Amino acid sequence: MQTHLNHSSKAVRVLIVGAGAVGCFYGSRLHNPEKGVLVSLICRSNYKAIASAGGVTMKSRTFGDYFFEPEYVFPSIEAAATPSKEHLAKPSIGTPTPGPVTWDYLVVTTKALPDVSDDSVQISPLVKASPSNSQSVVLIQNGVGVEEPYRKRYGDGLAILSAVTVVSAEQIEHGVIKHNRWTRISIGPYTDGNGYAEDGRPATADGMKKTLEFIQLLKEGGVKDAEEHDERDLQAVRWHKIAINAAMNPSAVLSNGAPNATMVKDSELREHLKGCMLEVFRAAEAVLGIRPFPPAKTENLKLATADAVLTSTERNEGGRPSMLGDWERGAIMELEVILGNPIRAAKEKGVEMPRLQSMYALLKMAQKRRDDNRKKAKQENEAASAFAAGARL
Repeated sequence: MQTHLNHSSKAVRVLIVGAGAVGCFYGSRLHNPEKGVLVSLICRSNYKAIASAGGVTMKSRTFGDYFFEPEYVFPSIEAAATPSKEHLAKPSIGTPTPGPVTWDYLVVTTKALPDVSDDSVQISPLVKASPSNSQSVVLIQNGVGVEEPYRKRYGDGLAILSAVTVVSAEQIEHGVIKHNRWTRISIGPYTDGNGYAEDGRPATADGMKKTLEFIQLLKEGGVKDAEEHDERDLQAVRWHKIAINAAMNPSAVLSNGAPNATMVKDSELREHLKGCMLEVFRAAEAVLGIRPFPPAKTENLKLATADAVLTSTERNEGGRPSMLGDWERGAIMELEVILGNPIRAAKEKGVEMPRLQSMYALLKMAQKRRDDNRKKAKQENEAASAFAAGARL
């Protein structure tokens, strides 16, 4: 049974910004009322389903089937900034009327779409930015450069934890999450992507402390493959994942929906995918100053070569990149953080990425034309409907 603590108690409050499959999975594992860890959700299209059910149905091969009952379920960021009793997942007689809440962790799991909105601005009603602020924002998002808007906006007034995850989870219907076996999350602090002050001292001692605290919460929730990294190593993990995403995601769209395993088993596409990954590796060497990239494996950092990634992908029968699903649904793709940001960061260091640049240009235009055509068709339909209504008068 859910226990609602009074806001004056020493609860650790976690707010998931984006209650999709990834957000709900990690939220369900972090939620631990008996130990004073209370998780709440900000939902979008699934708000009615989750709010009416009072939580999320989880179906997991690792943790079994269970029901995740968060503390609050919100329809928007604005609602989370001023919680009311109606937002409690299970309002009950005697539950105190909610007052102001300080969220200890703001866990952002939405798609990173800087060409649509600035997430650092969107969450501003939830941030108590000040040098003495104990809040942390945890960015579990794809791409590179996702942290910088937060650092520019909040400076040292908000601790930034950068997270890279590989998790097999999907929302099979609103409020129902299916989690498969594979789960890994790597977390580290963020200051400037380098992690060192001008005099060469580590600049992230407090960030590492917050990283370890958050990882402990995950491990207490059964997430064993939660790994801490210093800032530079975490950025290496992020760039390594972008090498995979920047190769697989756009190529799946441009190949008319070819699954991952199908692409790597085709000799021409395999050569293309390897070329994309090597472009990102060369860029990472210049941007991060880590040579060679990927670096030699250590106890804390084990990053696979391009050939090893491609070989392992051969077994991923039916696996489809998320960008392909976005394209097929007519949704906006994460082109900027997966392609645009790496291309621009590399260019600043004098490194060209011709394969990624070509895919970026083609997909930006394809997305624009698709959206323009959809808008035009809508306007024509509205005009036709208005004309037909007028003709009947």
